[in-house]
Amino acid sequence: MGYVESNLMSGEKIIRISKLHWAIFIWPIIWVILGILFIAVPILGGFFILIGVVTLLLAFIDYSTSEFGVTDKRVIAKLGFIRRTSLEILHTKVESIQVDQSIMGRLLGFGTIIVRGTGGSKDPFRKIPDPMEFRKIVQEQVANTQSS
Repeated sequence: MGYVESNLMSGEKIIRISKLHWAIFIWPIIWVILGILFIAVPILGGFFILIGVVTLLLAFIDYSTSEFGVTDKRVIAKLGFIRRTSLEILHTKVESIQVDQSIMGRLLGFGTIIVRGTGGSKDPFRKIPDPMEFRKIVQEQVANTQSS
């Protein structure tokens, strides 16, 4: 059971849950490939492989311990394992939601969502898969909450 599921309020329903986009594994894989290419120079090749393995392990930890959710009442995010950051904003407190996508993000289908809440809070969620769809779901839920 994930963070979003284990922190639901009474009667709250999950609309969408997302993890980080697989693109977080690109650089670790590039490091490993460089290590394999430079294996003829053992120190350099070993160094690249070591960097690749360590960054791959860190990316896997980030991937498996991060969760982003939209329910019929809130937007919820949890990042990290040892150093945990969580954010929960009621739909009634969401002022706006912004999407930032780089060219690579557009090509691979990920981006940053910035949720602005009342009181000036501005919380970015980086490397979210299909950020435009995530934004649309949040906007629909906020609209549903306001019309109720």
